[in-house]
Amino acid sequence: MDMKQVMKDYFLDLDQAAKDPNRKVAWCTSVGPAEILRAMGFEVFFPENHGAMLGATRVCMDTIPKANAFGYSPDICSYLTSDVGAWQKGITPLTKAYGIESIPRPDILVYNTNQCKDVMHWFEYFANEFDAPIFGIHPPTHLPEVEESHVADVVDQFEDLIKVLEELQGRPMQPEDLKKTVALSKEATDLWAQVLETAMAKPSPLSFFDGTIYMGPIVVLRGTEVARDYYRVLLADLKIRAATKVAAVPGETKRIYWDGMPIWGRLRSMADLFRDNQACVVASTYCNSWIFSDFDPDDPLPSMARAYLKIFINRNDRYKEAYIHKLVDEYGIDGVIFHDAKTCPNNSNSQYNLPARLRKAGIPAVIINGDLCDLRCFSDEQSATVIEAFVETL
Repeated sequence: MDMKQVMKDYFLDLDQAAKDPNRKVAWCTSVGPAEILRAMGFEVFFPENHGAMLGATRVCMDTIPKANAFGYSPDICSYLTSDVGAWQKGITPLTKAYGIESIPRPDILVYNTNQCKDVMHWFEYFANEFDAPIFGIHPPTHLPEVEESHVADVVDQFEDLIKVLEELQGRPMQPEDLKKTVALSKEATDLWAQVLETAMAKPSPLSFFDGTIYMGPIVVLRGTEVARDYYRVLLADLKIRAATKVAAVPGETKRIYWDGMPIWGRLRSMADLFRDNQACVVASTYCNSWIFSDFDPDDPLPSMARAYLKIFINRNDRYKEAYIHKLVDEYGIDGVIFHDAKTCPNNSNSQYNLPARLRKAGIPAVIINGDLCDLRCFSDEQSATVIEAFVETL
């Protein structure tokens, strides 16, 4: 299956749904309850995916200042400021990519603060713009362990969400529909995990920079047959590449772990930089964020709650340290690069002594400064110097 066609079909169908009075569109955060929305018959749009597109196309460099001038701080999430600024300027990268004039009008916006509270402010802005209802999931955060009381809390909130969705759709939730969407999400996320695990092979057939592209369906198409089928095909291809030693980075001599957000506007140049230094980024915090092994179609709401509570970004530092240690061992990592993203402190794990603790345990680590979208926070020359020197020391 062709990735470009999968994403094109998704966006074109979403555009048609927004124009059809018989279909409804829900906006959802990237680690939000998409399974519930799809089970209730909503087509689902993910503004964070749109923010990444704004970053990757570098359109954000024109839209972030627009949001800043409107009153949004340059220090808050640049997905948010990129997206708000794009709306205010009346532009979207979807136009150039697919001929779509605008982002889809929401019938409801649903966010989950398991990632950060910025998504709440982001969705509230657009709820006001579209005069649309909004519903927030507010789970316990930064957890050392996920307790049953935490799960019960989130399940209660899911049940309240379902009542709101039932009123909007004028029909009750069908339990079998929810079981089906959770089952499809479970299949897709298990396949996605296996895709990423092919990078354990030496040389790796897959790099972090490939993963940031391949992850599209697991973000925007969870709960669909399309996502499941896409990863079946991709996994089969990567297994062949691993078996025949087709390397993502020819001449791979060093294996790197990337912690934090991608630098969307520099994916290609960063990939080239690592390739030129024969270093492959074989594992990452970011791509692994969409592995939800707890999904269980026979216990849909509690298993969803557990999966969405357990994500890396929602855990404490001791958990994060142990997690990185585990992947360093499993993937044969030589060193860890921390991306300290200026506008994303919630997914920048270098600020509370974690790199120093890894170094003390014998794992080389270095920090580069940048941002997910705002390239004013990133220096190509400085980052290249730091990365090249780090790889050389390995």
